[in-house]
Formats: sequence, C-alpha cells, structure tokens
Amino acid sequence: MSLRLQPVQVATGSADRNSQLVFDDGFLVAVLVQLSDDHDETAGMWFLEAGFGPVDDPDPPTFANLDVAQSWIERRLGHAA
Repeated sequence: MSLRLQPVQVATGSADRNSQLVFDDGFLVAVLVQLSDDHDETAGMWFLEAGFGPVDDPDPPTFANLDVAQSWIERRLGHAA
C-alpha cells in the first residue's frame, strides 16, 4: 500500500503554508507542513502538524524531507518497508 500526498495550503498562523495532506487507502492520516525560514536550522524540513490514529504523536517529529516523513508514517501504520 502506498501513501497518496495532496498539496494544500494550511492556515497555520505563520509563514509555514506549504503543506501536504497524507492519505492511506482513502483515509486522511496526516498533515505535513514545510517549515519556513522563520525556523532557522530546521527551515525547509517537514513537520507533523497533525496525525490521526496510529500516526498521532504527542511529540510531533520533524523530517529532513517528504521521503523520510512517508517512511515514518508507513511504519506507524504497520506497512512493510
């Protein structure tokens, strides 16, 4: 099973607007937001703005790129690598 990403603009209240909705088998499982230059050393990285079900995390991670984020989400969903 592969994830499907859909670009979207999210009103986060900051300059972080480049975002992706992440779907698994038609279900929304996560919202990823790319961090803006306001975040200094993590600028350009992706942040788990929201995770649903097994993707929910009390300490949301930051990812170097979308491939790393998708791999993390797939592991949380129990998908084979």
